[in-house]
Amino acid sequence: MDAKTPPHLKYAPRPLERPSAAEAEAAVRTLIAYAGDDPDREGLIETPARVTKAFREFYAGYEEDPAAILDRVFDEAGGYDDLVLLRDIPFHSHCEHHMVPFIGKAHIAYYPKDGVVGLSKLARLVDAYARRLQMQERLTQQIADAIQQGLDARGVAVMLEAEHHCVSMRGTRKAGVSTVTTAFTGLFKADRDERARFIALAEGRR
Repeated sequence: MDAKTPPHLKYAPRPLERPSAAEAEAAVRTLIAYAGDDPDREGLIETPARVTKAFREFYAGYEEDPAAILDRVFDEAGGYDDLVLLRDIPFHSHCEHHMVPFIGKAHIAYYPKDGVVGLSKLARLVDAYARRLQMQERLTQQIADAIQQGLDARGVAVMLEAEHHCVSMRGTRKAGVSTVTTAFTGLFKADRDERARFIALAEGRR
């Protein structure tokens, strides 16, 4: 991505002064004690190491460059220029406000211009942004903008549906509440009928 790349799409490398595993484990011990338990009891002795390892999986997106995921476009699609849609891509992320999971599915569509991208690449792109501390609204826009810029598509549509555990487990404690966010570019943004077509396909209504 060049200098014109929006800040929210730029690759975010890991912090220059990333804490060591030992420092991270010490922080987890502190949180266990803050929760009211004894970090030295048998069942919790190895928990700090497990949590630290899990964090590297939960937030693996910080190690990914989303632009590199879309760096290969196939121009031998037999002249295909209609909508390409991936539906029900599972994802999980963590709310940046409480570091509690939100889990859901993504629906992505685009109109090719000069070629198509491997379908698995779009699922990988979702993970690259989702496996970070996130807001669902930002995540939706990042995915749409990355596809738009990476493929120079004639239009991109993204819909995310997710349940936020910061709503179901704390605060109002309302389980089963879904949050739906959308982002559109190009043809989808300009044409209401195209948006309606995408939403109908994403919801399985045609």
